[in-house]
Amino acid sequence: MAAAAGACAPGPEEFAYGPEELLPEAAGWGDAPDSALSRFDRALLAAWSDRMERGLFRYRLGPLPARLLPGPMRLVAQLNAQRGAQRRPPQPVHSLRQPFDPQAFNFTRIAPAELLLRLRRTGDCGPAAPDPLLVAINASPLERGHALLLPEPARALPQALTAAALHGALEAALLSAHPGFRVGFNGLGACASVNHLHFHGLYLPRPLLVEAAPARPLCPSGRLGLLLDVPAPAFLFYAAGPAELRALARDVCRAAEHLTDTGLACNVLATRGDPPAGPGAGRGLRVLLWARRPSFGAKASAAFNVALCELAGYLPLPAEPLYRDITEAEALRLLREPLPPDPELLRLGRALARLLQC
Repeated sequence: MAAAAGACAPGPEEFAYGPEELLPEAAGWGDAPDSALSRFDRALLAAWSDRMERGLFRYRLGPLPARLLPGPMRLVAQLNAQRGAQRRPPQPVHSLRQPFDPQAFNFTRIAPAELLLRLRRTGDCGPAAPDPLLVAINASPLERGHALLLPEPARALPQALTAAALHGALEAALLSAHPGFRVGFNGLGACASVNHLHFHGLYLPRPLLVEAAPARPLCPSGRLGLLLDVPAPAFLFYAAGPAELRALARDVCRAAEHLTDTGLACNVLATRGDPPAGPGAGRGLRVLLWARRPSFGAKASAAFNVALCELAGYLPLPAEPLYRDITEAEALRLLREPLPPDPELLRLGRALARLLQC
């Protein structure tokens, strides 16, 4: 039915942007963020809503119940039973370095009607250019505007970070003027559902603790820190403005590769936020990197998957009783279960600081 509904839908809109459209700061949470959208926000949300009206998603997404769990971590629980029941089953993953499989579902099979935008930076950027990105619907959305950011699918890259692809995804984050637009990545063994390089872009409608919590510095330059007083401890990278994104993307990718070398999986989230020391000096782009023990296959007993949104403190839950009854203590226990203990994270952080020579 979805294919028939989308038979006459347009393909992706060409969206060329210049560096002047990369916004170091977004609107504030107290400033009615939906009333000050950028050109990118308007194009993405209009195309996304058009595809929803055409019936191209697995379910029709309406307003979703959400509540703030009592406690200092300010966890947000969201009830999304349709996603829990109707999303495509994740592909089996057996290795942190699993190669791309052309026989399995991949993003070359997306119908043209499911493509929304084609992002491309204008100007001659030479070898420093970020990868262009296709923006496609996520057929099982978490929120309005939930999309996939795809480096050229025909390259058949597995779900492993590259610096140019991450650079493009970080620029996409700065194209939005909405403070809740986040970009993220689930690695193999860390709840990636498709082994074909992709990022998530989504509008989470509430502020999260990870935007402002101060980090423990791990190197004198401030390029790397460790967030401990957050729902799930993470390594923190920070860019004060667009000129720093290329170097930041390179550092994150080198750190993620080191995690893979040590047998650890990773998740990544990019969000507008305060400098590593905390509030007080303007805002930029925070990039969180979570190191975790890999999980191959779903746990039948798990109350929810621990992916990038959950690690950041935003919990999409599949069932009403769980949504109603879950406490901060129970959620934190589940979030931290796959993570190394703090002393191990500190040792790993010192190794990353030596690797990055920061």
